[in-house]
Amino acid sequence: MDVEILSEEENPMLHRTDVTFEVVHDEATPSRLSVRDSLAAKLNKDADEVVVRELDTKFGMRKTVGYAKVYDTAEAARDVEQDHMLDRNAITDGAEGGEEAEEA
Repeated sequence: MDVEILSEEENPMLHRTDVTFEVVHDEATPSRLSVRDSLAAKLNKDADEVVVRELDTKFGMRKTVGYAKVYDTAEAARDVEQDHMLDRNAITDGAEGGEEAEEA
């Protein structure tokens, strides 16, 4: 899987960079987590700092265009992103999980 960055836009107020990228793949559309890991490696970031928001593959094509938000820290990602996006990108916080267990 080859990842190419198409555009980057800084968003300093939210401590992140908005990234549009293209993935060229040999097989079916790759999973969100594998794309996130490849993108994080390309950008020299930790996987918990990258949130893949969108993946779009045209029918029959071996190219996927995506949109991700790359945060300065994993904590900034957890503070800003919606819970369902954190779940989709497997970004968890051990402390939050403990609080939910205590409430239940």
